[in-house]
Amino acid sequence: MAHRAGGRALSLLRGRLRLPGPAAAAGGCAGRGQARLGSSGAAVQRAPQAAGAEEAGEDAEVNTRKRTFTEVQTERLEQAERTVLIKCPPKLNEKKLLQYLSSHGNIESHFFFENRGIHALIEFSEKNSVASLQDAVGLPSAAEHHVVPFKSRLFTFTLKNPVSQAAEETPVHLSPQSHIPVKELIQKLCHADSISNQMYILLNEYQLTEENIKLRFLACSLVRDFARAYFPDSMVKPFGSSVNTFGKLGCDVDMFLDFHDVQKCATKMKKGPFEMEYQMKKLPSERLATQKILSVIGDCLDNFGPGCVSVQKILNARCPLVKFSHQPTGFQCDLSVSNSIAIKSSELLYIYGCLDSRVRALVFSVRCWARVHGLTNSVPGTWITNFSLTMMVMFFLQKRSPPIIPTLDQLKELADEKDKHVIGGYDCSFVSDLSKIKPTKNTETLDVLLSDFFEYFGNFDFRKNSINLRKGKEVNKPESSPLYIWNPFEQDLNISKNVNQPQLEKFVAMARESAWILQKEEKTQKVINKEPWGLAALLIPFGKSNPSKMKNRMKGIGSETIRNLLDSLKLNNANSLQKAVGK
Repeated sequence: MAHRAGGRALSLLRGRLRLPGPAAAAGGCAGRGQARLGSSGAAVQRAPQAAGAEEAGEDAEVNTRKRTFTEVQTERLEQAERTVLIKCPPKLNEKKLLQYLSSHGNIESHFFFENRGIHALIEFSEKNSVASLQDAVGLPSAAEHHVVPFKSRLFTFTLKNPVSQAAEETPVHLSPQSHIPVKELIQKLCHADSISNQMYILLNEYQLTEENIKLRFLACSLVRDFARAYFPDSMVKPFGSSVNTFGKLGCDVDMFLDFHDVQKCATKMKKGPFEMEYQMKKLPSERLATQKILSVIGDCLDNFGPGCVSVQKILNARCPLVKFSHQPTGFQCDLSVSNSIAIKSSELLYIYGCLDSRVRALVFSVRCWARVHGLTNSVPGTWITNFSLTMMVMFFLQKRSPPIIPTLDQLKELADEKDKHVIGGYDCSFVSDLSKIKPTKNTETLDVLLSDFFEYFGNFDFRKNSINLRKGKEVNKPESSPLYIWNPFEQDLNISKNVNQPQLEKFVAMARESAWILQKEEKTQKVINKEPWGLAALLIPFGKSNPSKMKNRMKGIGSETIRNLLDSLKLNNANSLQKAVGK
């Protein structure tokens, strides 16, 4: 099978890896098994490989690591325009399929995956190969249903003589599009020889793969094909988890309709004494224009988009959007319009994720821990969001001595003229060139960082202090929200305003208990007894699988405070909880 980087990386994923210390990450983003384009393009980060592996490619990979967020996104979007998605029969001769497709042009890369049947993503080397294939493909039979004659880049491949061709079937390698269950993950973690290795194993299993990222950009590109029917120069780009290097397999695809390139070309044409400009519909507000645009695109996807189902137009939200399920790729998608500040937030996290391998390993571990203990949830509510939790990890890493990542103000100081951006009156300037950021001198292990994270926030004065990534220090809360995390750019907004007091107190209780477990457990004895230890022990709901041991731990150092907090949570007694954590 002629898989390129994606297939090679997947085979490496199954092997046993030797994991170097944090200093290895100073060079930038590492890939799954090697440095390569990842989550957004540049940071699918696998646990660093054994020393010396694939040394021949090291020099070339350095250039990949140093590319800016914008450069990586541009390349990903261009790749997506050369890509098609084909639904295949259960019995398939891969070689013959590729031979047929190669008659339309050279195939740059391909992979197969399972989603309501087998699908193949095919990336051609040239965009005109897609047009050649589209010209050769027929319309589906309209015997039972009348079809909408929109020629997309989604195709169905069938065998003319399934019975006679069945003998030529060969099994195809299927790229996984979801992470393993937590129970299976815990078993894998128990075989690691350190907490650091456990955290890298978790990262390997949960992060976006090269193939999954290509699929995400293709989904955006397919939506863009519809948008361009109305707005020929527009783009549809992913943001958030799909591109910020912190995306987990199975996460939604946030995308936005971008008119930025259109606006850049909107200057009036001047020639001699004349001026020329477009005649355009004028509306009283930008919000109304956004609502009308999304309403039309939503209707278009609902009525004419192949595989676009469950389309919901949520136009009265603070940020109007269209939600839909894209069945061919298997993604739940949210489409908004020109979300410039959200893109800058994605770029900021991208930079942090590329600076040091420990950053992403710690974020993924903490977020998995939070999900297991019900501290985060996939639906909106009063709990801490993954974004807020990620920002808490970033703040913690800024507070280390020496710091592992720089503050936003420090990144702003490194910005040059092209990096200066003011959006809606907010200063969103920071350096985009990773090579200008000095590597950290901090060499702490992930074992230490995980334990200290829980201890730090288990004793954080949430009653008085807020979290500010721009300054990298605690500042007095400007208002009385239980948890106050400053929006890095829109400094008058609290990104954790939704979190209520009981949820914050539950987080503090779980953090303290986790710190206690990591500090007091006997690793050697647990390995002998084949019991979960380290990170694995933290991924088992406390008090459920081992209630007697939970009671014994509560008798140790600080157990009185922890016991009071946990008992208070059960009784939902807000008054008792205020004494332990405060409002």
